[in-house]
Amino acid sequence: MQELTLHLFERMGMLLILTFILTRIPLFRQLLDRKEMSGTRMFIYSCLFGLFGILGAYAGVVVENGESSSSFWLVRLTEEQALAHSALVGVVIGGLIGGPRVGIGGGLLAGAHLLYIGGYTGLAGAIAVPLTGALAGGVARFFSQERVISPAKALFVGMFAPILHMGVILICADEPDRAVELVNLIGLPMVLTNSISIAIFTTMLRVALTEEERAAAYETEKAFHIAEAALPHLKQGLTYRTAQAVATLLLRELKTTAVAITDTERFLAHAGAASRTIDPGEEIRSDLTKNVIATGELRIIENAEDIQPRHPALGAAILVPMIEGSQIVGVIQFYFKRPQDIRRVELVMAQGLGQLISYQLGATAHEKMSHLMKEAELKLLQAQINPHFLFNTLNAIHSLIRSDPLLARHATMQLGAFMRLNVKVMASRRTTIREEMELLNAYLDIIQIRFEDQFTFECQLDPVLGELMIPPATLQMLVENSIKHGLRNKASGGLIQLTLKRAGDMAVVQLRDNGAGISPEVLDSLGEQPIIGSEGTGNGIYNINQRLISMFGKEARLIVENLAEGGCSISFSIPCSLSEGSRYREAN
Repeated sequence: MQELTLHLFERMGMLLILTFILTRIPLFRQLLDRKEMSGTRMFIYSCLFGLFGILGAYAGVVVENGESSSSFWLVRLTEEQALAHSALVGVVIGGLIGGPRVGIGGGLLAGAHLLYIGGYTGLAGAIAVPLTGALAGGVARFFSQERVISPAKALFVGMFAPILHMGVILICADEPDRAVELVNLIGLPMVLTNSISIAIFTTMLRVALTEEERAAAYETEKAFHIAEAALPHLKQGLTYRTAQAVATLLLRELKTTAVAITDTERFLAHAGAASRTIDPGEEIRSDLTKNVIATGELRIIENAEDIQPRHPALGAAILVPMIEGSQIVGVIQFYFKRPQDIRRVELVMAQGLGQLISYQLGATAHEKMSHLMKEAELKLLQAQINPHFLFNTLNAIHSLIRSDPLLARHATMQLGAFMRLNVKVMASRRTTIREEMELLNAYLDIIQIRFEDQFTFECQLDPVLGELMIPPATLQMLVENSIKHGLRNKASGGLIQLTLKRAGDMAVVQLRDNGAGISPEVLDSLGEQPIIGSEGTGNGIYNINQRLISMFGKEARLIVENLAEGGCSISFSIPCSLSEGSRYREAN
């Protein structure tokens, strides 16, 4: 018995080396995906595991008269001879990972071979091996959540298979005493070698599966890299030019046979094999592509006749929808030479890449929409500012017409000059502090016609910071607010001071007045929300604050506080990088 066991282990070791080579074959690895198999593929796998069972039989040891033979080459046996073999290994593995139909198919092939070899156990083998394959496939259904059964479970199933075989030998034997003697001789060696070999086989499969998962992780990382490289093109929208750039990028990085990109009606780009057979703008005729556009679901094409364009090099494809928000905007088509080239790794890569590109398209659309909404919001704020100033100025001119017509005429001319300058400045979302000061000085020329003795304006600006960008009419509105509200009770002696100085990486703008200050109940909410009151709409400070935040972020918000000596201070800080300001200017 010991010699027989050693012979079986020795020969099974060579078979396991062949098994390791088998796990390197892509066709075999596809079986680990547990996806629905066609009849053709099931036949191929049945033949594969049946062949493995036949090799297990040839790795067996002939037993005759209670002794084992060391002969390696196996020929047809006589009725006096029996075979201790490992044919069950391939059949059990086929059933465990391929299901009952693969187990039965492989078992029938291996069993037919055992019947052909003949010998005392030939008929028992022909019955037991297919039955074992069916039972192994049934057991696999209990572990369907596992892509490959664990070695410990496989060891148990492997012990059960030769025990079943021994039982069939005893049932089919016409000489019970001889059958019992044979089972006592080959039973334990076959249980040990078959169960351990099956456990080792499943361990190899799990190693192969781990390699697949590592490859999938690598492909996922590659997908992020590709999506990042495609982002500059996608930001420009889905056009013929950008689609061709993305298709060329995908072809280079993924090394597929070809890549095509469509919108919902036509092909935008094609790179790789068959590029000369299809032109940008050609209408989509493939029913499967239209189905992907209609349903938004990924599809795999395994029939070359369903592929557009038709080409001998294109035998299979993965169709991945591109979704922008909730709307399908196109399809990415990854082409392969044959269906066997579409492994789980390629499928995961294509699916993940499609999702990443869809996310980027959605983010780009959201960014464009946010930009348009911000533009509309800023335009609305600017539209609120202009009528506010014009209303106050016309009121002032109306008063001057009665008291000093000549001064009213001069004020009207100054207003015309101011409005022309205002149109120039307000035409853009941003203006330089230098241009803003020109607008403010024009404004003060108008205001001081009426309030000549009421206040004095002092200005201290760092000329180096004159090219920094701020929202239009910011300084003019702040000064107007000080005159109208801060100094409203001062008939004379009012003072407004405007300073602009650098503080580290920021430029600080501060406006101070010596007026009445701001009431405490208003101070906390000033600038954060519109204030409705009898003194005016209260939108001026709020609009300025919102435009500063929209342009520079919350760090640039207005800081409003009452001064201990009386009056009010309003300040804000902006980045003092001149290159930043220049970039803003070029953008407009």
